[in-house]
Amino acid sequence: MKTSNITKPFGRFDPLNDYLFLKVMGEKGDEVQLLGFLNAVLGRTGNSQLVSVEILENRTLPAEYLGDKASVLDVRAKLRTDERVNIEVQLRNLKNMDKRSLFYWSKVYAKGLKGGQNYANLAKVIAINIVDFEFLSTENFHTVFHLREDEETDLVLTDVLEIHFLNMVKWRRLGEKDIAGDSLHRWLAYFDRGSPPELIAEVKKMDDAILQADERMVYVTGDEEAIHAYEMRQMAIYDMNTMRLEGKLEGIEEATLGIARKMKAMGDSAERIHAVTSLSTGAIESL
Repeated sequence: MKTSNITKPFGRFDPLNDYLFLKVMGEKGDEVQLLGFLNAVLGRTGNSQLVSVEILENRTLPAEYLGDKASVLDVRAKLRTDERVNIEVQLRNLKNMDKRSLFYWSKVYAKGLKGGQNYANLAKVIAINIVDFEFLSTENFHTVFHLREDEETDLVLTDVLEIHFLNMVKWRRLGEKDIAGDSLHRWLAYFDRGSPPELIAEVKKMDDAILQADERMVYVTGDEEAIHAYEMRQMAIYDMNTMRLEGKLEGIEEATLGIARKMKAMGDSAERIHAVTSLSTGAIESL
């Protein structure tokens, strides 16, 4: 581990940087914190708690992979019941989260069947998506989807599909948070980079799994190469958001010019076109 000349970012590292999330929650040795998080998301308490989990992959992440905006750094695990779990963090809105989640769910589901096996051997796959943008027309920060009959909603076709969305935007808007009584509230408080230090200290005292996650984060971010990888992922997210913003601005500009052209063709004065579109006189004259 290289620890010399490390420059840490201002404030707290973002736990939802997907590289850091993978290192803290998805590598061999991270079972304690992953179990705590899964029990919180799936609402497993008391005798129904998950007691063991197998983290499936330790992946080598070359620099070009970390810098690729399209790369998916997901956490993959298997429960004692052979159910598979796939966790993805998505901080940017690519306008395809519903289809994207189904696609990755289907890849994990299909991998559960080896050549010659019966379809009955396919195990349940639970997809957990942590998103940080407006998504779905509900104010619930935690939504869960299954395959149900349209009218008889108690009639489930099969339980093999279960897709969760944890929405950080809606979590932050939640008026009253039950930090003391709800383990999922504690985890989301920990994952929220904007949580004050005293709240982070509080949830770590309340939950050993969160404490373990934080200790792992401190260890990981004590490494020069890990911080470089973290920054590469942050830059990839920033670049993608910048590209989307620039694309929106270009779209707005084209729409404004289109309105101006129509107004000019209808004989509107340059003054009126300027009042509506805010385009300069020179730009209006050049249309």
